[in-house]
Formats: sequence, C-alpha cells, structure tokens
Amino acid sequence: MDVTNLSALNALLNATSGVLLTAGYVQIRRGRIEAHRRCMLAACGASALFLISYVIYHLNVGSVPFTGQGGIRVFYFVVLISHIILAVLVVPLAIITLSHALRERFDRHRRIARWTLPVWLYVSVTGIIVYVMLYVM
Repeated sequence: MDVTNLSALNALLNATSGVLLTAGYVQIRRGRIEAHRRCMLAACGASALFLISYVIYHLNVGSVPFTGQGGIRVFYFVVLISHIILAVLVVPLAIITLSHALRERFDRHRRIARWTLPVWLYVSVTGIIVYVMLYVM
C-alpha cells in the first residue's frame, strides 16, 4: 500500500468508528450492555488506528490544499475548522468516558458520554466530508 492511499483508509476508519458508535448507542438503549461495550471498544480501536494512520500520512504527504472556489470553499473551511477543534476535544473526552466505564463508575460514564458521543460522531462524519471534498470532488 502506497502512503497516499492512507487518506482513503482514514475515511474508512472514520466511517467504521461512526457506525460502531451508533451501534453502541443503540445497544445501550436496548439494555444490551455487553454488546454496547464491544461496540464502543471497537470504536476506540478504529479511532486509534485512524490516529496512527493520519499521523503517518501527514508526516509523509503534508497538507493537501483545497482547490474549490466560491461558497463551497467557505463551507469546506467551516467544516474543517469545526472538525479540527472538536477532534482535539474528543480525545480527552473519549479517554475520560472510557476510563469511567472500565472502572465501573457508570454514573460518571453516563454524564460525560452524553457529551462525548455527539462530538465523536460529528468528528467521524465531518472527517468523511473533508475526505470527500479533498479527494473525491
């Protein structure tokens, strides 16, 4: 695999994480705690693999400029900037949320997970949008 192909892998890992997060949410709403646990741990794994792949890609390729013009350019940068800010925020949120769950502090886990899940889902979805806008459009 060529290092330039990692951008597609990154989008796939973002999508995988988003699907697993959604499935985990559905499972906990249905009271299926073990299925929820497996989905969320898998989402963490997919996100960790994404982070490794993302760093390797950008260390080798650098920054890729967006070439769109007009309104789409404004949209791209609004999505990109919000994605970057929330991607930085979601790392400690996810670690704290996971830590509470693994320590069986479920009251604390639930309180922070209510914030972590939507932020993490937003980051996953906007990561895919950024990929499509940079490499597919």
